[in-house]
Amino acid sequence: MKALLRLTLLLAVLFAAPMKAQTSTDQDLNSKQRAIIRISAITAKGDLLKLKQELNKGLDAGLTVNQIKETLVHLYAYCGFPRSIRGLQTFMALLDERKAKGITDTIGAEASPIKDERSKYERGKAVLAELTKTSQDGPKIGYSAFAPEIDVFLKEHLFADIFERDVLTYSERELATVSVIATIGDAEPMLQSHLNICLNVGLTPKQLQEFVEIIKTTIGGKEASAAQKVLNEVLQAKK
Repeated sequence: MKALLRLTLLLAVLFAAPMKAQTSTDQDLNSKQRAIIRISAITAKGDLLKLKQELNKGLDAGLTVNQIKETLVHLYAYCGFPRSIRGLQTFMALLDERKAKGITDTIGAEASPIKDERSKYERGKAVLAELTKTSQDGPKIGYSAFAPEIDVFLKEHLFADIFERDVLTYSERELATVSVIATIGDAEPMLQSHLNICLNVGLTPKQLQEFVEIIKTTIGGKEASAAQKVLNEVLQAKK
């Protein structure tokens, strides 16, 4: 009887662990993540009427005002100030409309103060190393060697000034980033890099596949097909 009990317990342990792992691996994007993808892609596209609809849905999905503002600000680094500012103006108008209807939206947390006393370049270098899981201490190569100033701008501004702000998580920022890159197109090396970062910050292959599907239904089949090709290459390299 004791031997049978031990066998039963052993089988329970063996079968419980894979089921738990499968639940984590198969988790879908949540409603806030899906809203960030749609908002980011449509902002990059410049369709303000559709953007207003998706901003409204994003608020209803539980994104705070500050999270959406932060997303729209983040996007300027990837699709430029004109698209970002038009997105912010569209959001301002929507908030006024919702307020007039008696809707009270949650403002949400502001960015925490940065207490790290290192230079912005060193802080940005550390953030980039964390995102890419790659040391940033080697010699500059490629465009960073050709134009060293852009290496400084990227580390000091993009990865320090922007990515350090904790209103959004790294995974939320990366979903916003790949959404813009997939939408504007013809930037496959950057999309490949950021899809790898998506995996590094905890997004799963299934969630990235869902991202491609959202690009398809939100932006179009051409953009989704190009993104799918890059995603396939990224996932194949991980095998």
